[in-house]
Amino acid sequence: MSDVPAVHVVDDDASTRRSLARLLGGAGHRVELYATAEELLAVAGPGLTGCLLVDLRLPGASGLELQDLLVGKGCAAPIVFLTGHGDVAAGVRAMKHGAVDFLQKPVVADELFAAVADALGRDTARRRQTSELEGLRARVAALTDRQREVWLRVVGGQLNKQIAIDLGIGDRTVKLHRAKVMAKLHARSTADLVRIAERLGLSGHSG
Repeated sequence: MSDVPAVHVVDDDASTRRSLARLLGGAGHRVELYATAEELLAVAGPGLTGCLLVDLRLPGASGLELQDLLVGKGCAAPIVFLTGHGDVAAGVRAMKHGAVDFLQKPVVADELFAAVADALGRDTARRRQTSELEGLRARVAALTDRQREVWLRVVGGQLNKQIAIDLGIGDRTVKLHRAKVMAKLHARSTADLVRIAERLGLSGHSG
């Protein structure tokens, strides 16, 4: 499967799949087609890019069941649901579980394009955030135990002298560790150090 983000259409009606493929392809999107939830699940995983356009009623696992199964596979691609049955309760449930939109068949082209653009935008933002977090974790992993200790005490609001006393090291040594931390984490200020810790869910040591 290509790494280029695609609109993954899951619909058991062949004519609907072809129609959506022509419509979305004509708008410049790469389109992948599946007749059942199981076909998509066979290739879905954390690396799936793009968004999903899923019929609510499918043979085998339903669209709503597919939504839950994808979470179990670590697939976070945004979902737009389609239905010809006007099932409002199902639409509410889908939205509560993170669906981007819920469109009635026959779908209006402009509404479809808007929903797909929204979903693809969310996917791009999600993947960018994931990449940034992975980069931050890699930088933190490069810290020595002592550097990490100094960093978290700085984040907790301790001054260099306090850190030196608590760790039993000299002020100059604390400054050297702090400088190393700044360089390795690509931080330009104490505020940057705090933001990085917050993004990674780490708390400072203020004792």
